[in-house]
Order: sequence, then C-alpha cells, then structure tokens
Amino acid sequence: MRRHRPEQPRLLFVMDPIERIHVAKDSTFAMLLEVQRRGWPAWACGLEGLYLTDGVPRAQVRSLRVFDDPTHWFEAGEMEDLALAEFDVIFMRKDPPFDSEYLYATLLLDLAQVQGALVVNDPQALRDCNEKLCTAWFPQCCVPTLVTRDVSRLLSFVRSQGAVVVKPLDTMGGESVFRIQDGDPNTNVILETVTRHGTRTIMAQRFIPEVSQGDKRILLIEGRPVPYALARIPPAGEARANLAVGGEGRGVALSERDRWICAQVGPELRRRGLVFVGLDVIGDWLTEINVTSPTCIRELDRIYHLNIASQIMDAVIQRLRARAQGGDP
Repeated sequence: MRRHRPEQPRLLFVMDPIERIHVAKDSTFAMLLEVQRRGWPAWACGLEGLYLTDGVPRAQVRSLRVFDDPTHWFEAGEMEDLALAEFDVIFMRKDPPFDSEYLYATLLLDLAQVQGALVVNDPQALRDCNEKLCTAWFPQCCVPTLVTRDVSRLLSFVRSQGAVVVKPLDTMGGESVFRIQDGDPNTNVILETVTRHGTRTIMAQRFIPEVSQGDKRILLIEGRPVPYALARIPPAGEARANLAVGGEGRGVALSERDRWICAQVGPELRRRGLVFVGLDVIGDWLTEINVTSPTCIRELDRIYHLNIASQIMDAVIQRLRARAQGGDP
C-alpha cells in the first residue's frame, strides 16, 4: 500500500455516471472542480466498479479532468484496477435509492477505511443515518411524525393531524411523496400505494404550510452551517418543492431558528463522521437529514459568490492530518 500524504491526497469519487450529470447543479462536480484547482488527482467509479478479492476492496476506476463547460465537462483516462486503500480519500456520492447494492458498497468502503482510506461520509454513518428516519434523533426539531407500514395507523394519524405528507424512506427528489388532507377520497389508495399494501414502511409528517415559502436546504460542513440556504419554492399546483420536480431555488440567510436547529443536530452528525450534510427545513421544522449525496452547492455558490467545495476540502485535510497524528478530527 502507498504511503498517504495529507497535503497532496489522491481522491476517488464513487458517483453516478459523470456522463449524465447536470453540471450547473451537480455538487459532486463542484467538488471535482475544486479538487482540480488544488492540483489533487481524482478518479471516479460507480457502484458496479467496486469489488472485493481476498479481503482487499478494489475498484475499476478512471482518472478525470473536468471543465466548467456544459458542452464538454470532463475527460476520462483509461480504466484502471486499484485497491481502494491506494486512495487517501473516497467520497461516497452515489445518489439514492439506498438499496441492497448501496448497502453492500458501504460494507466494502468500511474495509477500505480500515485499510487506510478516509471515506466521506463515513460508511457506518451512512447505514445508521437514514435520511428520513434519523430526524427522530432530534424530536425537539420536528413536527409530529409517524413511521409505520400499518395503513390503519396511518389513517388515524391523518385524522389527528388534518393534513400530512407521506413518503418512502429510501428515495430522493420528491419521488412518491404525497400530501393527504383528512377527508380526501383518495387517502386509502395513496396509503396502499406508498406502503405497497402494508408491506413497506413509510414516514408520515404533519403538513407544514410554510412550504409555500420554501423548503430550505441548509448545508453543514463538520456540523457547522453555511450561513445561507437555498429555499426551494414549489411550482404552481405542486405540493413538493424539490428542484427535481420543478421547484425554484432562492437564496436566503439562515434565521435564528435555522441556526438553533443546526446547533441541535450538528455536533452529533460530526461525531458520527458525517462531514457534509444537507438539512431540509420547512418553516421552523427539520424534515430530513441528507447524508448520501447532498446538493445545492453550485446554486449557493452562484448566488452568494461562495466556494463551498473549498470548505469541504479544508475539512477533509483536517481529518487527514488528525488521522496521520493518531487523533480525532
């Protein structure tokens, strides 16, 4: 295995195919641009490139050069077969769904971390921190919430709350998210569909009317917030604010309540090795904690002339130095 150098790290990005990313919005691409600006070598692979042989996790990888050009944003080298421990840092940036293949990948990345690589975010934390369920660690920050696959229990929750949002636990981008109003004649079929007739556990949260003012994405780096959020405004006739379904992104400064929520959740997330996290906050309430592939870097950078990826890389260097010295970051 190579001798690691914290000041000139070799990085691997486990990600969706770079050929299909939207460069104007992709946060992984923002990180790649910053890595290249610093002169650090970077490679990429997908989940399909990861494998294990005789206790050694390896990957089929390609080196990358990137360009901030929507018509020609990358050039890739020839395929190489490398041990994951050859990399100083591995960014796990594969989008959900968090399915069995994603789970197996985190187990291979656990081994890579044992053998010397720093994995961001920590693989154990990725398994432990379901992006919907881990809001339960911070009930003081959340509206009334129910997690179940029992349709009768969900019906009672709808009646008690008046209006709720229901969603699966393993998707992203507003997929299969429904708003239900008490008395809606479609309630039963919605719940049967989302729970797959009572065979899939889902989350129900009291509907927060302030979503019309924006579902805020707050970015945390080592538990500390970027001072601005991207408020995603739902399009007309749509209950969901996700950019993936046409939401409009507007920059907003963090409120006092936003900072309070960050202070509640940040230290615990950092303790678990979650270096880069995206909180979803509607009104005064935390709704999700995004740990797999948080986004909105590029939008906030453009609006406020920031370089959020640089802050992430600074945090990574600090962790590498701490590891080299045998201490905590």
